[in-house]
Formats: sequence, C-alpha cells, structure tokens
Amino acid sequence: MMKTTESGIDLIKKFEGKRLAAYPDPATGGDPWTIGYGHTSMAGPPAVKKGMKITDSEATSILVKDLGVYETAVAKVLTSKPNGNQFSAMVSLCYNIGPGNFAKSSVLRKFNSGDIKGAADAFRSWNKAAGKVMAGLTRRREEERKLFLTP
Repeated sequence: MMKTTESGIDLIKKFEGKRLAAYPDPATGGDPWTIGYGHTSMAGPPAVKKGMKITDSEATSILVKDLGVYETAVAKVLTSKPNGNQFSAMVSLCYNIGPGNFAKSSVLRKFNSGDIKGAADAFRSWNKAAGKVMAGLTRRREEERKLFLTP
C-alpha cells in the first residue's frame, strides 16, 4: 500500500500544528476534542478528552498511526493510480475532512475519472468550517493542490 510522502507529512504537521494538551474544535468550541497533530477520537485510540496531555514523542507516534487509517481510507476508494504526491495530498485532505466526506468529494470523483486539473482545483472547495470560509483552510487547500500537481 502507498504511504504518505515526507512532503505530505510536513504539510499535515504544518497545518494541524502540534498541541500537547487537548483542545476543543475551533469551529464548534467543543466536540471533537483534538490533541497532537489534529488527532481526534474518530481516528481511533487514544480517546481524546478535556484535560488530556501527551508528550512530543506521543504526538508523533499518534500521527504515524493515524496516517495509516487515512492512507487506507484513500487507497480503498481510488480506481486510478496516483503518484506519491497526489496520494499524499489526498491523504492530507482526508485527514482533515474525514473518510466519509473524502469518499463523496469532487476531488476523488474527478481524480478517478482522469481529470487531474479538475481534481486539483476541487481541493479549493474544501475551505469552509461551519459554513464559513476559513483563511487557514484556504491556505491548506492551496498547498495540498500544489503538492497534488507536483510530479
């Protein structure tokens, strides 16, 4: 199975940021609680709770474990073979929006149909949280798009 490239991991780390104490979802002010590099309980153990703290090395090991979940989710719905950067950009998107949303995304649909430019441009539509355009998500989608288009 394909793995996320170092460039993809760096992109995820950059935009998720590293937080060693649990914090509430910025869009909702509550659930899901998040820790490390954007880890939530939806990705599997450890379950994240208010007041939870982890170490730097735990943050990295949780990210590596979580990536396996999202790599599998992306690989499962691909019908075309991506290059490493395309795969990594899609894993980053899936990590951020969840496997269910990724499976229904225009990024996936266009990629699987062979429309690489359309798939790249479709990253841009995933820049909202709670219906509002977020500057950080807009920047992340542009970097994912750039990585996706890198041979």
